[in-house]
Amino acid sequence: MLKIAFDPKYKHPLQGNHRFPMLKYELIPAQLLHEGIITQESLFTPGDLTEEVILSTHDADYWQQLRDQTLPPKEQRRIGFPLSPELVAREKLIAAGTIEGCRYAQLYGLAFNVAGGTHHAGTNWGEGFCLLNDQGIAANYLLNNNLASSILIIDLDVHQGNGTAQIFEHTPSVFTFSMHGANNFPFRKEKSDLDIGLPDGTGDEEYLSLLKATLPKLIAQQKPDFIFYLSGVDVLATDQLGKMTLSKAACKERDRFVFEQCITNKIPVQVSMGGGYSPNIRDIVDAHCNTYRVANELYF
Repeated sequence: MLKIAFDPKYKHPLQGNHRFPMLKYELIPAQLLHEGIITQESLFTPGDLTEEVILSTHDADYWQQLRDQTLPPKEQRRIGFPLSPELVAREKLIAAGTIEGCRYAQLYGLAFNVAGGTHHAGTNWGEGFCLLNDQGIAANYLLNNNLASSILIIDLDVHQGNGTAQIFEHTPSVFTFSMHGANNFPFRKEKSDLDIGLPDGTGDEEYLSLLKATLPKLIAQQKPDFIFYLSGVDVLATDQLGKMTLSKAACKERDRFVFEQCITNKIPVQVSMGGGYSPNIRDIVDAHCNTYRVANELYF
């Protein structure tokens, strides 16, 4: 069964221009239900996230500033959102959904978080609309509870997963792989275990060729027993922040290839959706829904 972390009662606390790209979190499940790709039974509401779990990844001082709403204005500007209790609650919900998704992935082969991909959050900072690193927290949860011993994080968002790279810089059991725009945000990159920085204007053929030449070798070398996949659709030519020229078909083929590698190697995968900033929200939702469509076709 396709399982997706989603809380139907939770609305994003932001308003106006900040809220526009966040509408996808409500529209994606609605579209998948409309198409019959999922049923209501596919959707699960995450539970709470304890401070102990958060502190396995994020520094206590940083978390306390988020919790107590005392994060300095300069650090709030770095995040890009005005800090609020509702925003922190949302980030906790996202991370809890990714953790629970890991358990469903181990049962069914894969699971999704309709949000997530908060890969710019480091141990002691938030950045780029990210406060808590959902896949980082979930990876540490798996390791700390002996639910995985070798983890591969595949980050194909157009922006480097700098927070994830920093979190696991000294963790041999987690291998971070980021394929991203070399000249895009963040302009100060961290060092992933493997970074592939792509030039502006990279298109379908070059992108897919690089991925197909890299990922099978990486899986063979690292032998992960769990994979996290960040499937951002800000690689699209229509994206106003991405600087890439990928078509929806190529983005869909990217997802297919990642899932086929997980299936071939019998590795469970948790998927967080990452970025997407095309001016027409239909492009964002359709591209994200393609990830679910391919998964449903291959797994179920």
